[in-house]
Amino acid sequence: MNRRSYHQYCATARALDVVGERWTLLLVRELLTGPKRFGDLQANLPGMGTGLLAARLRFLQDAGVVGPVTLPPPARTAAYALTEAGAELEPVVMALAGWGMRWAYGERDEGETFRPGWAVLGMQARFDPAAAADVSAVYEFRVDDDVFHVRVHHGTIESVHGPAQHPDVVVETTGDVFADLAAGRLSAAEAVRAGGTTVTGDRQAARRLRSMFPVPRG
Repeated sequence: MNRRSYHQYCATARALDVVGERWTLLLVRELLTGPKRFGDLQANLPGMGTGLLAARLRFLQDAGVVGPVTLPPPARTAAYALTEAGAELEPVVMALAGWGMRWAYGERDEGETFRPGWAVLGMQARFDPAAAADVSAVYEFRVDDDVFHVRVHHGTIESVHGPAQHPDVVVETTGDVFADLAAGRLSAAEAVRAGGTTVTGDRQAARRLRSMFPVPRG
């Protein structure tokens, strides 16, 4: 892929030369929750053609943002992961997600694709470290056929694709409900009362969800 440039000797312009192309930061978003196979990336980036995805991955590898890895057993398949440089883009993506949650998220439009992992990162963007200063818990979210977990430890947070080994709280729900939970339009308690959602595990840890992920004001 030909590398386009702003031709400006400026740190911001140089950064945008690498990650400013369409789809690039969304590709980084997908890898923030762990390594992904090519097929996983393609499935989670509907509308991005196979050729464009392959080209963008090659470009990001050349730029030192993404690197090839082999998934551990039992998968043992080739995948892609963020390098140290790529991982340092996390606060950039989180800042964009936080701004989007506050000013651009709104209601879901007809025909818009939704993936639970996107909502998990949206929750992470809403995370209030001060409210979680005394919390150490693992929250697992089982949304339709997808599973994610979030580790909260004394004001820090990490989102990971896949089940947790020993979750303190397990939330099982549908994609539509989870989108509202992640946006702060619905609390876990309200979702349970409405039916179709279950919350099991440590009740005290479950009750802390609302305060740790406050509703964005816009």
